[in-house]
Formats: sequence, structure tokens, C-alpha cells
Amino acid sequence: MSGAALGLEIVFVFFLALFLLHRYGDFKKQHRLVIIATLLAWYLCFLIVFILPLDVSTTIYNRCKLAVNSSPAETNGSFVTLAPNKQKCFKPWSYIPNGIMPIFWRVVYWTSQFLTWILLPFMQSYARSGGFSITGKIKTALIENAIYYGTYLLIFGAFLIYIAVNPKFNLQWNQLQTIGIAAANTWGLFLLVLLLGYGLVEIPRSHWNGAKRGYLLMKTYFKAAKLMTEKADAEENLEDVMEEVRKVSESIKYNHPLRKCVDTILKKCPTEYQERMGRNMDDYEDFDERQNSYPSEKSLVKLHKQVIYSVQRHHRTQVQWQILLEQAFYLEDVAKNETSATRQFVHTFQSQEPENKIVQYFYTPTIEWYWECLLRPWFYRALAVVLAMFSVIVVWSECTFFSTRPVLSLFAVFIQLAEKTYNYIYIEMACFLTIFFLSICVYSTVFRIRVFNYYYLASHHQTDAYSLLFSGMLFCRLTPPLCLNFLGLTHMDATISHNDAQPTAYTSIMGSMKVLSFIADGFYIYYPMLVVILCIATYFSLGTRCLNLLGFQQFMGDSEMTSDLIDEGKELIRRGMERTVWK
Repeated sequence: MSGAALGLEIVFVFFLALFLLHRYGDFKKQHRLVIIATLLAWYLCFLIVFILPLDVSTTIYNRCKLAVNSSPAETNGSFVTLAPNKQKCFKPWSYIPNGIMPIFWRVVYWTSQFLTWILLPFMQSYARSGGFSITGKIKTALIENAIYYGTYLLIFGAFLIYIAVNPKFNLQWNQLQTIGIAAANTWGLFLLVLLLGYGLVEIPRSHWNGAKRGYLLMKTYFKAAKLMTEKADAEENLEDVMEEVRKVSESIKYNHPLRKCVDTILKKCPTEYQERMGRNMDDYEDFDERQNSYPSEKSLVKLHKQVIYSVQRHHRTQVQWQILLEQAFYLEDVAKNETSATRQFVHTFQSQEPENKIVQYFYTPTIEWYWECLLRPWFYRALAVVLAMFSVIVVWSECTFFSTRPVLSLFAVFIQLAEKTYNYIYIEMACFLTIFFLSICVYSTVFRIRVFNYYYLASHHQTDAYSLLFSGMLFCRLTPPLCLNFLGLTHMDATISHNDAQPTAYTSIMGSMKVLSFIADGFYIYYPMLVVILCIATYFSLGTRCLNLLGFQQFMGDSEMTSDLIDEGKELIRRGMERTVWK
């Protein structure tokens, strides 16, 4: 089994990343380079999360072997026995041979750093550019990223000057590399705690609220009202942009030098607008070179960018509206079926997509009724309680992981107890559940946050290229500090445990933070404690209340504006149902 677990997880994580990317991206319409770069970023980050528990178990075994080599021992098959007390040091089933993990982590880490700091920012600007040629898009991307790279070079230069003028430090290449890693991890940890504090509260609460049918239906009505406003705004914006395209298309005739640019813009327009503009065009009318009212190539680039954005936004709101209608219809069906005497689930509207025959055979109307109307609320409540317990353990451990005598971090206690008996299955499961829960709290927040319409991850293949690439950047920046935080919680990081035990291969690649003691002994230790304040703020919905005060409507049960939007959304759903019936 040596190395087999590593190979299986590499394959499994690839298909997991591919599945998630297929859910949010569009393989048919989006550029292949965007898909490949985003897939690689997601894949590497998920891979780190899944492989790190194997690194922990392998490190514990290696520590045991070092202890054996320092005393008389006997070798017997797959384990080593200490002579004095006959303690057995079993080899874990997922043991990874020496030399593999350092190379693996070095490739994964530096590839992810190259993606997040160089390639993905460049591709973001390239994908968002309205240029008509590859050269034009590359030029735009280079200009935009010059400011971006300059800012980070300035920050790194400040760190470098501080180290150079300080007589306590003798700069070497390894230390310089560590400074770069420390700067990247400091920025990542700053963002990590913000997202973690939100996810630790919101994930259990969302599952608890998921058991409340009335709550879910009211929130769906609220979303319908907000989405209809966004949908109307997207349609209006598309009409305005199409009007600009029509004027440009009528002014620039077939023999104008910029006509190729106009044709490129027209291909990005919806079919109905292309047909409408085609009927109003006279391609055989020559342009007059003496007129100076023709748009410049720069203005056409800007218009091209606006067309791409407005068309994608319009299509996204249309798809999301149909999905929201189906969700509202289904929740209303659940409310109606809860009082059913036959205990068979009856749908008002059948799904337009053909259902799987196997699913139809096993998931009968009777089973659906018991699941949706009886079992599912209790399942969600139980899951919410378990998740809340995990959140409490994480918050406690984040505030106490620096204490080594006594050990107060519960995750460190669990790992150290298992280490005494060399129960590697338990060690790997405990490590995996811990880092998986931390990852869910952080990554799910990345999927939920929305910065106006600038960054927005939408399911059902509705995420634009810019948002996909931006999510890849966030994952690559958050994952290394997330793993270091996990190793600190479990006391597998020598910087935290203050012992000379063999470090994990991941820590050996990341380097010792002792080069910058004010970060290692200060920021890395005390900053994670802020997660308590962030959890309290999230629990009392302080961020939601602030957004409401600023005019950004958020779902709040005690708000008059929320009640008005719920009533409006209910009426919109009713009209949508009537139109569906007439169809």
C-alpha cells in the first residue's frame, strides 16, 4: 500500500475539482485556458487539504523510527520494537516513502504561488479585455498588472529593507525565500480569519434554518424580489448597450477599416439583436472618409467589453430566475404536502428534464414525502448541532493553541492521544475531519460572497471567466496559511510546539518563521484570536445590519423593508406560476 493512498487521493481530488468547476463554469463557451488555469488552481488547493493528513501520519511514524534508532531495537517485519519497553512502532497503511513528500509539496506549493501571483492576475485582465486581437489583449493585461505587481514589489521591498538594515539578521537565500513565504502567508492569514469567522457561524446556522420550511420560503420570496430588480436592470443595461452597437454598426459600413471590429462585436450579441440590426443595415453604402464622426478603435474596445459583460449578466439573471421559480414552486409544494393524508408527494409542476429511471424506481412519491416532510428537517437540525460543536471546538482551539503546557487545543489533545498508540487510521481521520471542516468554512464563504456584479460565483454554469480566475487566486492564497493554521492547532508545527521533533514535510518546505520573530511570535499567535470577535459579529448579523443601513437590502426578519420585499416576491412567484400554467 506504500504510496497507493497518495495516488488514489490525487485521482479523486482531480475529479472532485472537475465536478465543481463544471457546476460553476461553462466548458463549452469559456476559453480553454481559463478552464485549465482555474481547474489547476482548485485542484492544487484541494489536493493540499486531502494529502496533508497523510503527511502528518508519515511524520509521526518517522518520529517513532528516530526514537527507535536512539535506543536498542529489534526489527520485525512491518514494525520496529523498542528493546527496553517492547513498544511497537507500526508502519501506517498510507506510509509515503522518504523523499517523495518534500518534492510533492515543493511542486504543489510553488505552482500554486506562480498561479496566484503571476498567471491568474494576468489571465483575469486578458479575459476581461475588450481587445480584438491577442496582441491587444496582452498589451491591456500587461498595463493593468503593472500597477498590481508594482504594489506587491513595494511591500516586499519594504520587508527586504527592514531586514537588510537590521543588524540582527544576516540575509541568505533561504532566509530571503522564507521572507517571501512569510509575506504571502501573512496576507493569506489576514483574509483567512475573516472568512473563517463568518463560516464558523453561518454554516451551522444555515443548516438549522434549512429545517424551517417557512423560513426558506420567505427567504426565497425575498430573493425573488431582489433578483427581479437585478434582472430588470440587466435587461435595461443590455438594451442600452445594444442601442450603442446599433448606432456604431450603422455608421461603420462594410468597407471601413474598423468593420471587422464591429463584426466581432455583433457576433457577441444575442441572436434576436443580430437579426434586428441586420434588417436595418445597408452594407452597400460606402463610408465617407471626410466625416470625422466615426468611433475610434479604443472606443470599440470599450464597447466590446461592455457587450461581453452585459450579455453574460443578462443570460445569468434569466437562468437564475428560472431556477428560483422552480425552488419556490417546490417549497410551496412541500408546504402543501405536509398535511397530506395519503402521504404521497404531489408536484404542482413536473420537471421539464427527464428523471433518471433508477431514481424514479427507488425515490417514490411515498419515500419523497417521508424525506421532505418528516425526516429532512430533523436531519438538518442534527447536522446543525454537530457542525456547531465543531465550530465551538475550532474557536476554543484558535484561542488556546499556543499553550503547550498544559495542552489546551482540543485538536492537539486528540492527535497526541492517538500518537501514543500509533493509531494511524484515527490520526488521519481526525486530521482530515479537522482540516476539511476548516476548508469548508473558508471555501464556502468564497463561494457565497458577492462583490456587486464584479465578483460572483453562480452555479448552473453561470460564472464568468473573471470570477472563476479570481476564485482560483483566493484559493491559492488561502490554502497555505490554512494548512499552517491547522498544523498549529494540532501542535505539529515546531514553531508552536517549541520542540525539536521532526517537522512535517509541508513545514520543511514552508520554512521556519523564526527569521521574522515579530510575525512568528506575534501575528501568527494572536491574530487568529480575532475569530471570536468575528463569530460574535456574524452571530448577531452586524454585517447584514450595516449593509441594510447603507441601502443594500439583506434578509432580516425584523425589518420592514424585508417584509415588503417578501410580499413583492410572493406576488412575482404567483405571476410566474400563472405564466407557467398558461404555457
